[in-house]
Amino acid sequence: MKRFYKLAEAGPLDSGYTVLLDGRPIKTPAKQPLFLPIKKLADEIANEWNAQLETVEPSSMPFMQYAATAIDRVANQRDTIIEDLSSFGGTDLLCYRATYPEILVQKQSDAWDPLLLWLKETYDVSLHTTTGIAHIKQDENSLNVMQTILARQGDLQLAAIHEIVSLTGSLVVTLAVMAGHLDAEQAFDISELDETHIIEEWGEQAEAAERRKNNKKNLIAATKFLTLCDQ
Repeated sequence: MKRFYKLAEAGPLDSGYTVLLDGRPIKTPAKQPLFLPIKKLADEIANEWNAQLETVEPSSMPFMQYAATAIDRVANQRDTIIEDLSSFGGTDLLCYRATYPEILVQKQSDAWDPLLLWLKETYDVSLHTTTGIAHIKQDENSLNVMQTILARQGDLQLAAIHEIVSLTGSLVVTLAVMAGHLDAEQAFDISELDETHIIEEWGEQAEAAERRKNNKKNLIAATKFLTLCDQ
């Protein structure tokens, strides 16, 4: 759609904040008030609206998308979304290892083993690892602990967490990002380790390069949004 406003700015709404377009509060795609509990978050979303040119491009406003998703979807489907996120723990990327070549086996061990150790030391959660792609059953108590951590998060946080776990394929990596143990760059490098190895061995196709570029950009945005939500 064409840009129809001159100025976006944060403004008060109930006990929190929203974004005003020329003084009028905006709504989510489902026509709900865009309620934001943190002014910095409202300021960031206002900046996204101000950065639009002649045409408003929703894909260029990730913070707006996460906030709207939290209000329109997460608030009404919390249990389903938490279950969906928790399921990644049962098939976590870090638990499925290569058998060859030896250099990739070592890369995975060097990058992934310390994270599984961190998970054990921080949350007393132990995950089994295997080689190949055959499913390995994880301890139910460990999975329940990770689900409990997710259930403690607010709707805004869950919207960003959903993006992070979808991009990385790893609940362990996502928990580490949530805890501030990993930043977005580190999370990207760890989750893209196999792909990076292939590129180093065989080169990179343009389509794959574009996908990785977009994934990294989205991962950085989701991590920043999550950090703002926790302030």
